[in-house]
Amino acid sequence: MSVVTCLVLAGLAVWAYRRLQHRGGAGASAAARARQLRTPAVRLATLLGIHTRAEHLARRYDWGAEGERRTARRLNRLRLHGWTILHDRALPTGRANVDHLAISPTGTVVIVDTKRWGARHPVYVDGDQLMHGGKVVTGRLDALAHEAAAVARALGVPVVPLVVVDGAPVADKRMSFRGVRIVSADRACDVLQSLGRAHGASTRRHLTELALQKLPPRTGVTR
Repeated sequence: MSVVTCLVLAGLAVWAYRRLQHRGGAGASAAARARQLRTPAVRLATLLGIHTRAEHLARRYDWGAEGERRTARRLNRLRLHGWTILHDRALPTGRANVDHLAISPTGTVVIVDTKRWGARHPVYVDGDQLMHGGKVVTGRLDALAHEAAAVARALGVPVVPLVVVDGAPVADKRMSFRGVRIVSADRACDVLQSLGRAHGASTRRHLTELALQKLPPRTGVTR
């Protein structure tokens, strides 16, 4: 058997194995997109040391998926305090997803969007732009307003958007940009508990039932 044939078979085996290992939960949508990008041809090219745009994008999705899983591990602690915490939820229409959905014991609903940005540079607001170091990242928040509005319509209550930055330091502990609170990952639970003290328009149990019905897992099974 030739070396090329061995490499092809190895690439196919890895691809099949990864597909069989697919699981849902936090970061599942991003991880699924990474797997879609890594076709057998892309995997073979990577094994041969050939750099492809698809592999580059797949690694970015993997990077983001790991950030979502890290945030999920933090948020899951709130379940011990009576919160409902769900991850990777599909919106009623379209292909977008909500990274994390948090419902407080008093019925406050918060959607949490994880942004995993490199730790070398801080996140800060400069005029009308959100910055990560010298890079403008304002557009990374464009979809959040749509997601919050969609969840609000589905559940019939106001929804608070929150961005959790994994990795990069957040320059201001009370940072808000275009009405969206932005916090570092290590402060996520404290900020959520503060937001969750307000009394919502419905009960946590009712909102949880609605969320499970109208906002199913985007990919795979929930966890």
